[in-house]
Amino acid sequence: MRPTDNRVLRDRLAAAYALGTLEGRSRRRFEQWLDDDSELRDMVNSWHRHFSAIAELPRPIAAPARVWRNIEKRLGLNKNAPSWAFRKIKAISVWGGFALGLGAIAVTLVLSFTLPRQEQRIDRIAALNDEKAQTAFIVSADSRQRRLRVNVAGSISVPGNRTLQLWAINASGTPRSLGLLSNDQVTSLALDTEDIGKDAVLLAVSLEPQGGSPDPSGPTGPILYTGKWVTL
Repeated sequence: MRPTDNRVLRDRLAAAYALGTLEGRSRRRFEQWLDDDSELRDMVNSWHRHFSAIAELPRPIAAPARVWRNIEKRLGLNKNAPSWAFRKIKAISVWGGFALGLGAIAVTLVLSFTLPRQEQRIDRIAALNDEKAQTAFIVSADSRQRRLRVNVAGSISVPGNRTLQLWAINASGTPRSLGLLSNDQVTSLALDTEDIGKDAVLLAVSLEPQGGSPDPSGPTGPILYTGKWVTL
């Protein structure tokens, strides 16, 4: 079937082709359509320009230690910190906010052609990165439906006797569990409005025993991934 009548489908295919995620037989068939469809070629060129603009943005740089200390002080993250020390998380850095904003732009572009229009109710997004700034999870929030959606975006390896737990941390460093992450590519969780409000300074994923942290006040295992909400 040629995507001649469905403009939404045409746009999604053009975006996937430009992004490089349309592969194999589907890509070859799409290239045949491009030969005699000038409007489809224009769509592809438009998406190429979008992605090229993102690729040309600056690469991350490491912030000096003094910058991190000043940010910690301003946010109050070094006051009465618990033993698992969220104050040491480096996700809140000068580059961190910019990188997460850039990641949200890219994710929003992808979501725009992977979700039906009527399902696009996402109003916040967060990219959760490891200590090497590699994205492992994309968390999206639908405040109207009060749902969180956690998509695996990288290579995740969890020991059989362990599980990953998602947390929201407020400005005082107090964590609130958002739930356990399943072994599936996507985990859906209930959303409380305080988990996406102005006081939700940070999101974090910790490695915990099966069933989650035995301590209701916070993680007992190492913090593996962190990120911040970006409002769309």
